Amino acid sequence: MEKGDSRDVVTSNAAGADEHLIREAERIAIALGRMFPGLCEVVLHDLRDPRHAIRVIENNLSGREVGDSVTELGLARIEDPGYPSVIQNYPNQFPDGRPAKSTSIGIKNASGEYIAALCLNLDVSVLSPVTLALSNLVATDTEHREQALESLRDRSARELRRTVEELAAERGATPRSLGREDKKALVRQLRQDGYFDSRDAAQAIADLLGVSRATVYNYAK
Repeated sequence: MEKGDSRDVVTSNAAGADEHLIREAERIAIALGRMFPGLCEVVLHDLRDPRHAIRVIENNLSGREVGDSVTELGLARIEDPGYPSVIQNYPNQFPDGRPAKSTSIGIKNASGEYIAALCLNLDVSVLSPVTLALSNLVATDTEHREQALESLRDRSARELRRTVEELAAERGATPRSLGREDKKALVRQLRQDGYFDSRDAAQAIADLLGVSRATVYNYAK
């Protein structure tokens, strides 16, 4: 085989490898698009043919078509192999003015050349009303934000025992082996967390700490 023929074979093999890589990327683009129907546009650009770059477009939100030209990011990658391979979560806009959040992923071949770009364009205009609704849903009146008026936790004896044991464990001891100051701090923490609102809580705490009920009330002051 002559040298010219050898070079032709290498070139042909490289082109075949590039095409295989892009076909695999097509499958990824289609799968991603079908995972987010109507919400996220997924576009695969073939950077080897910038004038007819779009190979796949799923959830078409921009009005482009297969065979349309490459974007500015694609041209930048064609001109500069050192251009960032991933540009994530940058603000964008669809032709009709809807805001978008985009991510562009460059795909290189074995020679380190960009041959494709996978782009995701999320329609955030769809999510904005949902975000606002959720914000309103979880919002509380400013008048009562600093301190809760009540606790909705179950103040059962089992929970009280578990809480006391956990607070003692944080101090490297069991409830009964705690020193006086640690017991006092633990009782005050229980009072702050609302455990004294439960009936017979003081006696239960006294039994767990090995002190009298009067001592518990004294510690809680």
